[in-house]
Amino acid sequence: MKTDRSNVSWVVCAVLLGCLCVAGTASAQTTPPKMKMTTDIPAEITTPDSVETPIGKLTFFDGFPDDRTTKLLYDNLDFMRGVQAFLRGIPGASIQAFLPAATKYGGVNGNVMIFEELMDSKALWLTANNSSVYFYTWIDTTNGPIVMETPPNVLGLFDDHWFRWVGDYGNAGPDKGQGGKFLILPPGYTGDVPQGYFVMRPATYGVWAPGRGMLVNGDPRPAVESIKKLLKIYPLAQAANPPVTKFTNMSGIPHNTIHANDFHFYEEIHEVLQMEPNSALDPETLGLFASIGLEKGKPFAPDERMKKILTQSAAVGNGTARALTFRSREEASYVYPGSSWWIPSNSGYMFLLAPGVFDFDARSGFHYWATGVTPAMFAKMVGKGSQYAAAFTDSKHQVLDGSKTYKVHLPPNIPAKDNWSFTLYDNQTRSCLQTDQRFPSVNSFDKGLVTNPDGSTDVWFSPTLPKGVPEANWAQTIPGKGWNMLFRLYGPLEPWFDKTWRVGEVELVKRAGTLNPEGGK
Repeated sequence: MKTDRSNVSWVVCAVLLGCLCVAGTASAQTTPPKMKMTTDIPAEITTPDSVETPIGKLTFFDGFPDDRTTKLLYDNLDFMRGVQAFLRGIPGASIQAFLPAATKYGGVNGNVMIFEELMDSKALWLTANNSSVYFYTWIDTTNGPIVMETPPNVLGLFDDHWFRWVGDYGNAGPDKGQGGKFLILPPGYTGDVPQGYFVMRPATYGVWAPGRGMLVNGDPRPAVESIKKLLKIYPLAQAANPPVTKFTNMSGIPHNTIHANDFHFYEEIHEVLQMEPNSALDPETLGLFASIGLEKGKPFAPDERMKKILTQSAAVGNGTARALTFRSREEASYVYPGSSWWIPSNSGYMFLLAPGVFDFDARSGFHYWATGVTPAMFAKMVGKGSQYAAAFTDSKHQVLDGSKTYKVHLPPNIPAKDNWSFTLYDNQTRSCLQTDQRFPSVNSFDKGLVTNPDGSTDVWFSPTLPKGVPEANWAQTIPGKGWNMLFRLYGPLEPWFDKTWRVGEVELVKRAGTLNPEGGK
């Protein structure tokens, strides 16, 4: 049978035209006809055909997202989860960032890194100080329990691999500063626990165990000698004949312990997940990590699309963490109403707004800027421990500019039983500001520190020493670089806690040669 091609063409065109008419009618129809079972539908449970949003225009056919909208929404979902994974993962990445330096310089497997001449600004550490002898080690219980014998008169802590507090040792610990034997057990350990130990049960195999030795009249040598003589770390299985603990002096050695702020951040989180049991985290956090490809036992290999999204997520996560830290919108974060002095956490070491209510912003802001978590950092201990107040802006809430001159006035009777200090930090690294001064700080035990006739003290911050200012009362800044600082009280006294004594605000000095009235100019 011969087929008329013109007839076939006409039929095909007619069918296509009919389909287009039907499709056009369906897409154009905005109000379906009422049916026998039709009822009034509340507008708030429906989706408009077109919605303008911050991520772009979303379009639907009767609630069904079209191809472009679907891609847009999934890209945005992955982006949001990447940002949240960054903010939630900061504690774990921060701990993980210590391991490369610890492995390179001997701070693992029972060995210790110590700063015998104090920590100078060549070390990239979050908000470290220059007024105590730091030492730290990484404890790994993968192969069984580990013993740590601690020296007296130190402040130390045990934090797990997700940067959660496990316990204290030293002045705030159960040994009450006398030194003792601590036993760190692996997760889920069911073996025998011998007597004579302070027992620690972390949720992770990895435990970070930093400590600080106290200076004696500004001298670090007595603390260094005690730590190197008495600090010992060894497997419980070798308790009868423990190996010798080796120490590496890290003073003056450049090294980094700061987590990444770019795509590599997610690789740091993946490393932690591989090293630790899933039981160390809650299912929701594990699920968040898994949603962007971070899972225990699986490679982290995002495709080009996902890697681009996570790179953008890291940028926004990093920026958000900086806003939470440097420009907190939480009034309770500030020591005094309207002040620029900020406290590391107003919800304690567990970051709880109320029982069972987590303070996400405080935890992200704290861990982005600081390191080490213990109740001793937040508890009121008159005459013991330490208290902190940070400043990122001046009294007018303007960024601290290294090109300018600032002054802080400390009223008489500074409430510190032991000593007080200011330490300056680089806004970029949150580590000690790298200036011409080895130690970017002013401490009450510094030789040559001058007090005013009324017992008050003025401390200056500027790129060059202001005329007439004692050098011991001055910390150098860098032109063109932003900075922040931490005011510390060691052995804080009651006037700090009841706020009858108040640290002065950071005042911009318009003429660098102008001293305060007590200073005589």
